[in-house]
Amino acid sequence: MEGILPLFKPAGLTSHDCVFKLRKILRMKKIGHTGTLDPDVTGVLPICIGKATKVAEYITDAGKAYEGEVTIGFSTTTEDASGEIVEKKQVDRTITREEILNVLKSLTGEIEQTPPMYSAVKVGGVRLYEYARKGIQVERPTRRVTIYSNELLDDRTEFTGEIIQFKFRVNCSKGTYIRTLAVMIGEALGFPAHMSSLIRIRSASFTLNDCLTFEQIENLMEEGILSDYLRPLEMALSYLPKMMINDTVAEKVKNGALLKIPDHLLNCNEPIVAETPDGRALAIYTKHPSKPDLLKPLKVLRNE
Repeated sequence: MEGILPLFKPAGLTSHDCVFKLRKILRMKKIGHTGTLDPDVTGVLPICIGKATKVAEYITDAGKAYEGEVTIGFSTTTEDASGEIVEKKQVDRTITREEILNVLKSLTGEIEQTPPMYSAVKVGGVRLYEYARKGIQVERPTRRVTIYSNELLDDRTEFTGEIIQFKFRVNCSKGTYIRTLAVMIGEALGFPAHMSSLIRIRSASFTLNDCLTFEQIENLMEEGILSDYLRPLEMALSYLPKMMINDTVAEKVKNGALLKIPDHLLNCNEPIVAETPDGRALAIYTKHPSKPDLLKPLKVLRNE
């Protein structure tokens, strides 16, 4: 079995838990996920199976989209609903729609984020959540991420109450912490906040409409037709530039040969997919470090 299985991740499982469960259902070991989703988060989690595990990182590196809910009025240790309350401040004024829209606009584009202590980012070879569980505070690296769009999913003109909640939709680059974004939204409005719910609605080119639940996957396995629902590994590479190769060059590509850079890709700094006329991806290439007119293989995907 080979391909990409877009899984609808349920709440309560880590990404690794999902892989462990699928290895049992599919009765195979060569399975990998495409980026960590917190246990409370649901939604799109593309799973790579067989040779498709070679392209997992390209799904991870692609853009993501989420729909989340911000709760204004208190913050938590984990920046989401699962943590203990850290700070509480009653919302003692009306927050206008215009205020929220201005805040969302200010947090669009390239922004800086500091990963939460309860995250999988490593500092000194140790994951931050391991420090957090021991009550150890360490300096966290600030990272730059890109928010492509930040949309309010609430039609109210005024928001009132001791605690205020509203939903938003975000299109963002890899490495973005939506939990932290929710906290930043609250801070900009003058109140502690946290992310009270989150669903990933897109990962690379995979959306909620593509996803199968564990129950559906088990049923399809029993019927012996799950392979019909796997997506080709090429879908993981859809956003990368392509160069078409003929049969003669294809044999060289399968053996890791260097290739001349096509004229239309001379100024390209992204990985380049070498594909056959029928759209089969054979390898991923990058510019040679010392031979400016040549490409060298990053990964050979198929050599049969």
